[in-house]
Amino acid sequence: MTKDLFSADTSSQLALDFVESGIAAGFPSPAEDYCGISLDLNKELIKNPASTFYARVKGVSMIGAGLDDGDLIVIDKSIEPSNNSIAVCFIDGEFTVKRLSITKGEILLMPENSNYQPIRVTEYSNFMVWGIVRYCIKKL
Repeated sequence: MTKDLFSADTSSQLALDFVESGIAAGFPSPAEDYCGISLDLNKELIKNPASTFYARVKGVSMIGAGLDDGDLIVIDKSIEPSNNSIAVCFIDGEFTVKRLSITKGEILLMPENSNYQPIRVTEYSNFMVWGIVRYCIKKL
């Protein structure tokens, strides 16, 4: 579930140092790979500023997809929903984040935690896909 939605403010820039060659998760790489290149997270994470929003994940129904309670997700409303997308949906008065299962005209909102049941979207549901999750920012 998500609770608070925030617009993406791209009016400012924050250039952060960036190690272009990557950081080895196995054997250490030589320090000379650091080139002092800058990266702006606004440019990296936000492709459509007018339709991009942030939200905090509330709850644990999507832990299997790597979305943990408190994570910050980047949502793009301009992306067309498709089967298997992770989406922020509005259903019956509440926002939730789930994986879309779209088959033969049926829509299920699938959790990624076996302690939760899928949500079936029916003709009586007040439902819309609000946006597609593009990134997850975690605090370690």
